[in-house]
Amino acid sequence: MAAKKTTDDPLAPVTLAVGQEDLLLDRAVRQVVVAARAADSDTDVRDLTADQLQPGSLAELTSPSLFAERRVLIVRNAQDLSADTAKDFKAYIAAPVEETSLVLLHPGGAKGKGLLDAARKAGAREVACPKTTKPAERLAFVRQEFRELGRSATPEACQALVDAIGSDLRELCGAVSQLTADVEGTIDESVVGRYYTGRAEASSFNVADRAVEGRAAEALEALRWSLSTGVAPVLITSALAQGVRAIGKLSSARGGRPADLARELGMPPWKIDRVRQQMRGWTPDGVAVALRAVAEADAGVKGGGDDPGYALEKAVVAVARAARSRR
Repeated sequence: MAAKKTTDDPLAPVTLAVGQEDLLLDRAVRQVVVAARAADSDTDVRDLTADQLQPGSLAELTSPSLFAERRVLIVRNAQDLSADTAKDFKAYIAAPVEETSLVLLHPGGAKGKGLLDAARKAGAREVACPKTTKPAERLAFVRQEFRELGRSATPEACQALVDAIGSDLRELCGAVSQLTADVEGTIDESVVGRYYTGRAEASSFNVADRAVEGRAAEALEALRWSLSTGVAPVLITSALAQGVRAIGKLSSARGGRPADLARELGMPPWKIDRVRQQMRGWTPDGVAVALRAVAEADAGVKGGGDDPGYALEKAVVAVARAARSRR
């Protein structure tokens, strides 16, 4: 039997919010609630977790009301519904109640997949809420936030904001909102620096930038500040690895305009210019030495050593020395 056609209407009978990014999950829920209350200001909203639902609970929650108001039923951690309760939901999805919007939050994966499959087969509206694990994904998120608010931000400003704030989408969202509310015109890197200079100095990418530029003392100072403010050691080794790899990629690439090299190496043009400035003291042997040092530090912070801070300090010094191997 073919799956029913899905819809983008927030007032669809069933909405699946699938993923593990809390901000995106909350936005998916809010979109449905806002749409329902726009259609009926007296909408009844019930926000429940799977452990609050038992077999028969769904029938009670969706039974006809004397006042015939619209309803939104939100079920968090839907993968944890008991087998019997999940059966109730599968039956409901096949014949949903009018004027009721069911929102199921599910992380994806194998647990509770039968409920996901049933909802998809019935044509449920689906909202992807994936965890952002890569810097490029966070950068794309920031750019999209600025676009949705109708504001212009330079690529350097977006990158600086990601470097300063880190991986928390809620904080990134809040930072974008603050900048757009407080600053007129195009938002550039200097604006981000004024607002978030303390955060930026504690960021893993600031540590990496100072190290690949050969500025060992400043890199160590930034490292110690980062660790004291709670930056995860694994984020610092990741930033160091990215910085050294960028040096290696650009040093082995053919000459050309930043736009051409950007396409070849998968970097934004503005980053090509920055890495060109950072790579002046590097040699191929220096890149190899630095990558080995970062790999050793990465193993150390992931359980292979007793002192992650010491492992990072050794790596930062090794990278800074490698950055001066041509001088």
